[in-house]
Amino acid sequence: MLNRTIAPPIKDAIEFDLQLKPYTFFELDNGVPVYTIDAGTQEVFQMEMVFYAGNFFEQQKLVAGATNFLLKNGTSTKTAFEINEAFEYYGAHCARACYNETAVISLSSLNKCIDKLLPVIKEMITDAVFLEEELATYKQNSKQRLSVNLKKSEFVAARLIDAYVYGESHPYGTYTNPEDIDALNTAQLKDFFKQYYLNGQCVIFVSGKLPANLKEQLNNNFGALSLSKLKSAIPNPVMTPATEKKYRIQNDAEGVQGAIRIARHFPNRHHPDFMKVMVLNTLLGGYFGSRLMSNIREDKGYTYGIHSYVQNHLQPTAWMISTEAGKDVIEATIEEVYKEMKLLREELVDEEELLLVRNYLIGTILGDLDGPFQIMGRWKNLILNNLGEKYFYDSVQTIKTIPAEEIRELAKKYLNPEDFYELIVT
Repeated sequence: MLNRTIAPPIKDAIEFDLQLKPYTFFELDNGVPVYTIDAGTQEVFQMEMVFYAGNFFEQQKLVAGATNFLLKNGTSTKTAFEINEAFEYYGAHCARACYNETAVISLSSLNKCIDKLLPVIKEMITDAVFLEEELATYKQNSKQRLSVNLKKSEFVAARLIDAYVYGESHPYGTYTNPEDIDALNTAQLKDFFKQYYLNGQCVIFVSGKLPANLKEQLNNNFGALSLSKLKSAIPNPVMTPATEKKYRIQNDAEGVQGAIRIARHFPNRHHPDFMKVMVLNTLLGGYFGSRLMSNIREDKGYTYGIHSYVQNHLQPTAWMISTEAGKDVIEATIEEVYKEMKLLREELVDEEELLLVRNYLIGTILGDLDGPFQIMGRWKNLILNNLGEKYFYDSVQTIKTIPAEEIRELAKKYLNPEDFYELIVT
C-alpha cells in the first residue's frame, strides 16, 4: 500500500525516455504528402497547407508575399468579404503567411465543419483573381506600414543585419523599399499564383481530433488538383556578405536608445554541431536565466532584455544577438557581450548551471509536446528541414549528455568577436 507520509523522490526533467511516433503519413491521389496527428479531447482541428512559394522563388521583390496575402481577397465567385464571412459563419479562422522558402495557408475550426470549409480553401488556391482594387489597397497599406516601421531603430537594424550577413541580393538578406511596392502589378501575381499554387508543390499537415473520413475529404478537395510533392531541392543562392563588419547608423536623432545586432554565419540543422550549439546558445542568451540576461539586464541594467538565437532557416543561417539599450550604454553593452563569449571560451560551465540549462531545454521540448497542435508544430519543422525522427531523439540525447568540455570547445570555435558582424542603429 502506498505510504502517503513519504514524499515521492524528485527527478530532474532530463530523466525521461520518449517512445513517440506521433504522426500518420499518407499521400493524396496526386502525390501530395499529408501528415496527420489524431489526438486531443476537443472537437477541433488545424490544417496547414505549406506551398513551396516563398520569396526564394520570386523574380521581383514582394511578389511572393503579395500573392499569398491576396489569396483570401477574392475569387471569381466570392468577394474578399464573402470569403471571410464563409469562415466566420462557422467560427473558423483562415490565415496565410509567406516566408523565405515556403508560404502557408492555415485553417483552424471545429472538426464537424471541415466538409464546409475545405471547398473554400480549394477555391482560394485554384480561383484567386487578384483584383486591381485589392492590390491597390494592399500596396497602400504596405507603404504606410513600412513608413511607420522605418522610424523604428529595431526595425531598421533587423533589415540591415540580414543584408550584411547574407547580402541584399540573397532571399534571407533582401528587404523592401517603397519603390518595390509601387512596382507590383496583378500580372506578376497571377503568373506566380499559376506556377506556385495552381500548379505548385506542397505538403499538408493536419492535427487535432480528426474525422474518420479525413483522407477522403482531403482527396475530394485537393487530390485531383495539379499539385505535387516537392520534386527537387530548394534553391540555395550564393551569399554575398558585406566585407565591412562594424556599422554605426543614425536613424532617429531624437531617440533615447538604439538597437544592437551582433551576428555571424552559421550552418543549418544538418551540420553535426547544430544540436550541440543549441545548448551553448541557451547558456549565452537563449533564455531568461542566460549569461547575457544575468549580466547586461540584471547586473548592469543596460537593457530590459537581450537574447541570442540561431535564425530558423532551411539553408545555412546566422547566429544572432539582439537587444535595445540606452544610447549612453550601447558600446558598454557590446563590450559585455564579448566578455561573456570570452568566459565561455576559457572556462568550463559548472554542473549546476549546465543542469539548469538541460532542464530548461527539456522542459521546452515537453511544452512543445503538449497537445496535437504543438506536437505537429515541432514535427513539421523537422519534416520541412528534411530531418527524421532520429534527429529529434538525438537532440534530446545531446541535451542530456553534452559535457562542459565540449561546450567550451564549441565556444572557442564559434564565439570569436572577429567572426561577428556588429551593428548599432540609433
